[in-house]
Amino acid sequence: MSAGDPAGDYPRWAWPLDGAHEVTAPYRAPAHEYGPGHRGTDLASAPGSVVHAPADGVVAFRGFVVDRALLTIEHPGGYVSTFEPLTSDLSPGDVVSAGQPIGSVATGGHAVEGTLHLGVRLGGAYINPMLLFGDVPRAVLLPCCAPL
Repeated sequence: MSAGDPAGDYPRWAWPLDGAHEVTAPYRAPAHEYGPGHRGTDLASAPGSVVHAPADGVVAFRGFVVDRALLTIEHPGGYVSTFEPLTSDLSPGDVVSAGQPIGSVATGGHAVEGTLHLGVRLGGAYINPMLLFGDVPRAVLLPCCAPL
């Protein structure tokens, strides 16, 4: 399986937030590595909402990048998840289990207030995080040009 394989067998992750599963800004793949796009998914979440680990893993980074409080987790199979803005007491090297609280939604960074940005990389390449939650609707092709 490669990061660009839409038919790949992705693991099933747990939703990181309690409540409704609302995407406020979907993943938009860039045309090329440095092109514009949205390399993650923004999820509706009130500041202070508890965020849970979507899968087992090890904390790789917690801190600030520019003005963004974030947490990064390395997961089995080469997956890496990043959450921002997120405040957390976890430290690099901490082991987390799926469903375990990892922090709370903060404010700041590029995510609109009231959202949590979730980015996922596989083998270093960004992928649509929704592939891991089983929530990506498949395109349905309809017949063209039916008689009126």
